[in-house]
Amino acid sequence: MSEAQLPFMAHLVELRRRLVIAASTWFVAFLGCYAFAEKLFNYIAKPLQDALPPGSQMVFLTPTEPLFTFMKIAALAALLVALPVILWQLWGFVAPALYKHEKRYTIPFVVSGFCCFLFGAYFGFTWIFPLVFKVLIQMGMAGGGVTAMISMGEYFSIAWKLLLAFGVVFEIPIVILILARMGVVDHTWLKAKRKYMIVVAFIVGGVVTPGPDVLSQTALAIPFVLLYEVGILLARFLGKKKAVTEAAAA
Repeated sequence: MSEAQLPFMAHLVELRRRLVIAASTWFVAFLGCYAFAEKLFNYIAKPLQDALPPGSQMVFLTPTEPLFTFMKIAALAALLVALPVILWQLWGFVAPALYKHEKRYTIPFVVSGFCCFLFGAYFGFTWIFPLVFKVLIQMGMAGGGVTAMISMGEYFSIAWKLLLAFGVVFEIPIVILILARMGVVDHTWLKAKRKYMIVVAFIVGGVVTPGPDVLSQTALAIPFVLLYEVGILLARFLGKKKAVTEAAAA
């Protein structure tokens, strides 16, 4: 093996080691969360249950649907529990390529990233879920002659996508701040890309939300745009003072 290949192989070994740690942490958390999967599902299903009309309730369509739904619940909860370790491993892999003054962002990155993800998921669950599901169910029953009978598997398929989407969207200011502190972007470049980010926000909203309705798409796109603006402010006041190169600005 050549001298050029040795560092590359060392990086692959290091990446594998960190992936194993992250995956092992998630698996252990999954085993612990599965014991509470039914209670977690009842909590997550509350916005839908409150939106259902009197006499309607959630159902399961196959004998295995509850089992697989509870497994998915445990997997998602385990991801949240293991997220600090996963972020730490991600930063640990990237950190050797950074300068010494950039490495001091390790703990702020892990803590703020974890908190922003949790807050985003909580925001979506508390404020957006009740509104979206209430409107969607009312729209579905507006024609008359039908009633809402939603399976637990289908509901959770929608719910986890929304939770992850809101969690990731709320990471935008942190990602922008880290990039700005590293000198990769600055507020001028970010402002120039604002119009493209608005389009991206609505595309993302249309992909991850539960249907072609404008309400749920907009419910995700608006926080996306607002948090991008927050990122611009953070980049302006807390970013690296040295401007990005003309090539990056272009």
